Amino acid sequence: QVQLVESGGGLVQAGGSLRLSCAASGRTFSRHTMGWFRQAPGKERVFVAATSWSGGVTYYADSVKGRFTISRDNAKNTVYLQMNSLKPEDTAVYYCAAGGPIATMGRYEYDYWGQGTQVIVSS
Repeated sequence: QVQLVESGGGLVQAGGSLRLSCAASGRTFSRHTMGWFRQAPGKERVFVAATSWSGGVTYYADSVKGRFTISRDNAKNTVYLQMNSLKPEDTAVYYCAAGGPIATMGRYEYDYWGQGTQVIVSS
């Protein structure tokens, strides 16, 4: 069982930066692929970024490539999402998720989810 708690969301102007954190409980954190997803009002939850258990493999949605960076610190049981050059269309609730041992972009491959943190980007 893995419990996830996101933090770091907030209100930022377009062009600004935020860093989201996701703290995980449990001793199996390092075995899990970790992902970030987001859900805008009235829209489905979509993939943003994922990292393999070691951090050696990462995936990004096309919409965030070059602007967002996912990383993890297995010693701290924490995964991060550094978001730069934010745009109004990045406004959403961001969710952290833990999956199996193989990194994937598939939402339904993730078993554990956090409660989400709100990011609002003003124009």
